[in-house]
Amino acid sequence: MKTVQLLALVVFSVSTIFTPQALSQDRPDVLFIAIDDLNDWVGVMGGNNQIRTPNIDELASRGMLFANAHTPGAACLPTRTAILTGMSPFSSGVYNQLGDWRTNPTFEGKATIPGFFRQNDYLTLGAGKLFHAHTYGIGGFTGQNDPNGWDAYWPSIDRQLPDEVNPAPGQTDGDAVGNGISTGHFDFFPTLTTDDAMGDGQVTSWVIDQIEAAYTGPRFISAGLYRPHLPWYAPQKYFDMYPVENIELPPYLDNDLNDVPQAYQELIGTEPDLGVGTMSWVLERGPTKWREAIQGYMASISFTDAMVGRLLDALDRSGRADNTIIVLWSDHGFHLGEKDTWGKMTLWEETTRVPFIIVAPGVTTPGSVSHEAVSTQSIYATLAELTGLERPGHVDGSSLVPLLREPGRSWDDVAITTYGDYGNFSVRGDRYRYTIYANGDEELYDLQNDPNEWINLADDRNYEEIKESLAARIPPAEEHAPPVGGIDELQQQ
Repeated sequence: MKTVQLLALVVFSVSTIFTPQALSQDRPDVLFIAIDDLNDWVGVMGGNNQIRTPNIDELASRGMLFANAHTPGAACLPTRTAILTGMSPFSSGVYNQLGDWRTNPTFEGKATIPGFFRQNDYLTLGAGKLFHAHTYGIGGFTGQNDPNGWDAYWPSIDRQLPDEVNPAPGQTDGDAVGNGISTGHFDFFPTLTTDDAMGDGQVTSWVIDQIEAAYTGPRFISAGLYRPHLPWYAPQKYFDMYPVENIELPPYLDNDLNDVPQAYQELIGTEPDLGVGTMSWVLERGPTKWREAIQGYMASISFTDAMVGRLLDALDRSGRADNTIIVLWSDHGFHLGEKDTWGKMTLWEETTRVPFIIVAPGVTTPGSVSHEAVSTQSIYATLAELTGLERPGHVDGSSLVPLLREPGRSWDDVAITTYGDYGNFSVRGDRYRYTIYANGDEELYDLQNDPNEWINLADDRNYEEIKESLAARIPPAEEHAPPVGGIDELQQQ
């Protein structure tokens, strides 16, 4: 903690050299909370009736919950690149887990969200996973941070993630897909440590110091929380919240994939350690192992929720809450057996639907909910309008300020998710999801009557008009950017 406090003092002593505009508080602060792999298992979203997330629920009570929000990509790298650069995958060509956006000439001269605020005289401070990063290997801790976006970053501009606390070698059963602790893939086990010692605990402590530090100008402060990303390691007390014998399994249908096109198998095949292979591994070991895995995910969620609570408490103590916009979002969801699948990288609801909350004092109605289909691609445009700044020309997505001001407003928009092959698109409206794969295979689901997406209606002629109307929302092929990126050490993570 002494090191963290010293870093904070250094940051704010340097801040005195900023221009006079930065010293006036005529614009709101922004607290930007990114959570990794969090699906709709959040209390206010109703995705799991056993989960406990009192702090995220409390945040929703302060502003607007977008209950039908979806991600632009089905995995970490394309989603975070899209949201943070403002360029949708079909605008940039970043469709999958390959490559480093910073070497892509498409983004040259285009400010990321933190870079945009820095250019507009905000003090920009961040910690943890914001751009793509992972803990599966030492190179992954570095990630793909924007070197021009920050006045200070912790642990450093060149490393997004701090050292993590893992179970001791030999503690886990060693039977998990990916060999457990040796790769950090599909593993779940409690850690015998404190919240503060965990990677996210360290990130949260540093961000709290920045929130509570004295500074008179506008600030953009980001906290990137890694859990509930795999491996599902969290302090013992969070596992204790969910006794294995009491855990309910998610809805599951035998032969669920019988009406799913072959293109799905090719898509999920891009993640070797999860997907259908993991479902077979879990089923072979019986419902207890399934419940143990779910326990690990739920424990990780509640641990992350506790970190959110610490951030909100710090903001309240700072006296700046009434002039701070808060945005909480997850990069994508996660399957835990639904549709015979584990992991992400699908174009179904459990991957695309994510928690998305905005608190904008003086704009949002506390406790408001919108059920309109929206995309988290809209975050950049929305923040620009909320802070009174001119939206850059490269930014895709509709500003959601009209919905923030009028929660009951109708919204003629859809959320588009893409992943994998060039030409895979899923369009989520208020009721239906239409998916077309690059080879022309299709899926259509009525989420109102079939929330588990068990019945593919794509071949039912009674739904041709609905399919056509949703397909028309996909940008024309001539406007699609070709895929870019090469294989690097971050692929498949």
